[in-house]
Amino acid sequence: MLCSMYATCMSRNAEVPVFNQIEEVRTAQGLSRQELADLVGVHYQTIGYLERGEYSPSLVLALRISEALNEAVSDLFSLTDPSKGKK
Repeated sequence: MLCSMYATCMSRNAEVPVFNQIEEVRTAQGLSRQELADLVGVHYQTIGYLERGEYSPSLVLALRISEALNEAVSDLFSLTDPSKGKK
């Protein structure tokens, strides 16, 4: 019951967006969405959802993506929009 109460309470809060650099890093490495999805064990559409910011990854998935792309988690994911600093 505690788990369901916690989930109910958490679902009422607005989710903080998680920004990412997955698409930029993936394309720079010459990987397709399907190839990255295969490396981390998800459907290729999940990679698309992540890249568009429509879905925030679990910690496990973020770590798998980080490992597959050979990048630090903190270089791939952020709570601040990295494009805000670009001109």
